[in-house]
Amino acid sequence: MTQPSFIRRVRGGMSVLPEHLRTALTLAAAGVPVLPLRKGKVPFGNCRACANNVCGGRPNMKTAGPCRCPAPCHAWAAATTDPQVITTPAWAPAWREAVCIGYHPGGAGLTVVDLDDADAIAWARIALPATRTVATTRGEHWIYRGAMASRNAVRPGVDIKSSMAYARYLGPGAGRMADLPDVVRALTAKAPSPARSALHAVTLPARAAGAECPHRTPAYLERGIAMAVERITAARSAIHATVYRTFLAVLSTHGRCGCLTDTHITRLFTAAQTKGETLRHCTDAWTNAATRLGL
Repeated sequence: MTQPSFIRRVRGGMSVLPEHLRTALTLAAAGVPVLPLRKGKVPFGNCRACANNVCGGRPNMKTAGPCRCPAPCHAWAAATTDPQVITTPAWAPAWREAVCIGYHPGGAGLTVVDLDDADAIAWARIALPATRTVATTRGEHWIYRGAMASRNAVRPGVDIKSSMAYARYLGPGAGRMADLPDVVRALTAKAPSPARSALHAVTLPARAAGAECPHRTPAYLERGIAMAVERITAARSAIHATVYRTFLAVLSTHGRCGCLTDTHITRLFTAAQTKGETLRHCTDAWTNAATRLGL
């Protein structure tokens, strides 16, 4: 292959690729679509042919694949595994200015769970199966084998980067890569408002005549709900059974005094839906537990 002019030449006539470009070619050879990222760690602006969308749109933004423009434009759609495109002179200015390398996870059959702070990492260690991790400036990338829809802010400090998105390449990471779990897929589902769902989908047990509330302080009920949410969140298998058993335990302890409110049920349903349960599964589990207890 003819070497582009922007490849540096050193003593002895040997040529050396710029570091970012060399890494990009290594990733591309492994089947990972790459693109240069400029200051701010964002893609370069569109090329002249596409400036201000004069091209009539954003090519390939609805499907994975390289942008057809000569320079790296249209954000993630510019990512490619073609070494001839990566080393073309049209990309030379971008590589010279690049501060890091971006890649299209979905194009490589991967999903990145971007954890932006310590709280998000702590949540992931409880809620998600272990997989390959890469340290970032403020948090970690958890990388899974399998592609899915991308979505930002699926929960505090957590973004999902896969199809139609780009992520920064920060090194190979550590640990064995796991298959994409359903709990991650469920994070991007646009579930109905849990508060509204809980309010209309279940019946709150009424306090029986003459029944006494065993809760000496509000903290007792709060602690019980918090423990139930933690039990559901920590489940790594048998999610249906865990949700049912947890609902049963909550109703057994708190269901007869009439102290459970819509807010409490909302928290339980939200935890279950985050683990991939549907509203129908939550409602059925709650109803079955109440029926078993005669509520």
